[in-house]
Amino acid sequence: MKKIDFYILKKFLGTYFFIVGLIVCIVIVFDLVEKMDDFLDTHAPVKSIIFDYYMNLVPYYANMLSPLLVFIAVIFFTSKMAGQSEIIAILASGVSFRRMLYPYFLGATIIAIMSYFLGSQVIPLANRTRIDFENIYVKTRKETGLSDMHMQVSPGVFVYLGRYYSFRETGDRFNIEKYEEKRLVSRLYAKTITYDSISNRWKLNNYTQWNFDKDGISHKISQGTEIDSTINILPSDFKKERKSFEMLTSSELNDHITQLRERNIGNTEEFEIELRKRQATPFAAYILALIGVSLASRKTRGGMGLHIGIGLVLSFIFILFLTVSSTFAVNGGMNAILAVWLPNIVFGIIGIFLYRNAPK
Repeated sequence: MKKIDFYILKKFLGTYFFIVGLIVCIVIVFDLVEKMDDFLDTHAPVKSIIFDYYMNLVPYYANMLSPLLVFIAVIFFTSKMAGQSEIIAILASGVSFRRMLYPYFLGATIIAIMSYFLGSQVIPLANRTRIDFENIYVKTRKETGLSDMHMQVSPGVFVYLGRYYSFRETGDRFNIEKYEEKRLVSRLYAKTITYDSISNRWKLNNYTQWNFDKDGISHKISQGTEIDSTINILPSDFKKERKSFEMLTSSELNDHITQLRERNIGNTEEFEIELRKRQATPFAAYILALIGVSLASRKTRGGMGLHIGIGLVLSFIFILFLTVSSTFAVNGGMNAILAVWLPNIVFGIIGIFLYRNAPK
């Protein structure tokens, strides 16, 4: 590390954190104006607004906008250096353009590590408090029951539920089938089921049970009005809570995806995209830093305004590209890994092209 490395790194991180603070303050002001009526109508405590909501909202937005802010920071201070002929002086002193990128990539590494740690560990825990606050004081709880649910709860045991009503913790048209070596052993049908949170048992109402003999044809039928079951299913398995994937750490998210696959539930796209996005987003810091340096290091007559304008356009295109590809993965069957990494791949190619054509 030389003096010029510390100089560029200091400008990079200083500008980045200054812009983060500025943008977050603007976001908080607009959010407060938008939600002030909700806070007053629901009599939200000031302490909860500050510590439960906004203190947990700050890292969420800071990390979400991190790629955009890295790009803006690099464009801003590099354009200023180019306008003051500092880039020309650095290159004229014998420092290659490639060598000049080292402090930029070091700063990008610091930001990428911080972004990954926040996204995988800190923000999911903060989101639990923030979303609980929103459900109570900002908007009605958007927790909905699922319908036509098929799942495998254990080897050879399959469950079907026609509809689950999340607020009443009840479901209808419940069916459970047990197989041994692909042979149907028993089937239990209940018109409705209810979860008892005290005993942690399901109560099956108006049920009919069939027990089949080894020939698979002969069977015995039993009926009743109510029976308890300790089947390994929780009410959360039949719910789709608002932004539930945002409240899981990366390890919890990975375990949840594995559980969904084991139970053959499907619909894992949102969870897989969230997991892959947490892995791919930190790498965007390197790509956007490279594009920013390659664009802003050229001294232009228009000054930094032109560079900042180009930077903003490319940043929003990157975010739009990521959003569209994620939507295709959820609704169009696109591979989750490809959907998340495709913007990095495309903009990485753009970055290499701009680097090769940057003034050296």
